[in-house]
Amino acid sequence: MLESFTDEFRKRYNVECISALHHNKRKTNYHIHLIFSERRLLEHPEIKTASRNLFYDEQRKRVRTKKEILDESGKLRNGCTIIKKGEVYEQHLFTVKDKQFKGESFLQEIKAFYTNLINKGIADPEHKLKVFDGESVYLPTKKIGKNNPRTAEIEEDNTARQEWNRTADLALVSGIEKVKILAVKKEEIQKKTSESIKQNGWLPKLFRSIVSKAKELLRDMIRTQQLPPKPVLSVDMDEYRVMQKLMIKMQDKAAVIRRLQDVELPKLQSQLAETKGLFKGRECKALEQKIQQTKKTIAAKLDAIPTILQGDGYPDTQVFIAAFKKATEIVEQYRRDLSDWERKVKSNQAPDKQSLPPEKKSVRNRLRQLQAESKQRRTHNRHSQDRER
Repeated sequence: MLESFTDEFRKRYNVECISALHHNKRKTNYHIHLIFSERRLLEHPEIKTASRNLFYDEQRKRVRTKKEILDESGKLRNGCTIIKKGEVYEQHLFTVKDKQFKGESFLQEIKAFYTNLINKGIADPEHKLKVFDGESVYLPTKKIGKNNPRTAEIEEDNTARQEWNRTADLALVSGIEKVKILAVKKEEIQKKTSESIKQNGWLPKLFRSIVSKAKELLRDMIRTQQLPPKPVLSVDMDEYRVMQKLMIKMQDKAAVIRRLQDVELPKLQSQLAETKGLFKGRECKALEQKIQQTKKTIAAKLDAIPTILQGDGYPDTQVFIAAFKKATEIVEQYRRDLSDWERKVKSNQAPDKQSLPPEKKSVRNRLRQLQAESKQRRTHNRHSQDRER
């Protein structure tokens, strides 16, 4: 693996590189350090030789005559040099530094490159890795290293991001288009965070406040969004039936979550606000416990949505919703084609290649291919590997 990582990098970027495999004492954390040159060795090095004696002063500035670098006694001053005729005075063995290695695009490219290389050696699809997609509706969480002094801060940051991710899942299952969720993410989180950093620098609490407000905005969109009608299992295609049943299951869970968020939790909070008085302490405490338990239930049910999808082979909710919509388009097109064919047959049109009934087998194969492509990107851990910065 070490040789493969090194050789593949050298082949791809045509630069010299070396690597070392490191691990901790228990050998549980293997990792590679790869060092590469940003310059390339010239095929024909540029070597310049002196056609006559060359004289340089203490500042390495070239002067015309030897007399200019001698002291009063006629000896060569310290720091001055003479390059004799025929000696090399300048050589270029390497090109200038390649600017691509300093660009953000290189970082993204190399992440994908090595992820694909790693996945070639992984037989189990459940353990294949995936580069976080910055264009997805989700926010990445940050890995917390051992003995990190900012552990508490990063944990709070990750919690805010995970709450947004859960709400994004609920929005997708509730029928809100991905493009609308991305618009909220871009305008309310990315844009406002960028402006905040320019004005105040990085302030973790302010960032979490921005994410929280964006999450509430998305929650408002979910409240006003009516769940689409449940798909009717009317098409005799096993692949599509599985996806339909999975979609129904997700929508049922979304309805339960929305009831807890929009009815049960506000009701308990209202009861707590109305419970006042010196002798209401026990009642208040009981309500506070119910509120905390309801919040935990909501969080657990939100986490269950992507877990169920992963159990069926989909890496996350966004991928499943996109695959389901595409599958629905394929099936609806088949229905239209079949309806058109039946209409032609009833009108006694002469059968030809254009009026043959659409093949159900072809549609089934396309659905299988769609499912396979969607499930190929399956990941082992959605909240850590998939969403690391």
